Amino acid sequence: MTNIEKYNKVFIESFAITESDLKSLEYQSIEQWDSVGHMSLIAGLEDEFEIMMDTDDIIDFSSYVKGKKILAKYDLEF
Repeated sequence: MTNIEKYNKVFIESFAITESDLKSLEYQSIEQWDSVGHMSLIAGLEDEFEIMMDTDDIIDFSSYVKGKKILAKYDLEF
């Protein structure tokens, strides 16, 4: 499985959405992505990619698109 497939899978499983919803997805744009959903997403990403994100990165992780840029800091390519 590629990194983008893993990334998408975590979003889809965390928020029970379809792949077509991903590109425009932003924090609090759907009911599931509230503060609790956010921490569930972060935990899922950390588990999937075996990383530990910095607190600032967790706070800045505000959209599907921005998340890929943040994860690039952890040597992940999409």
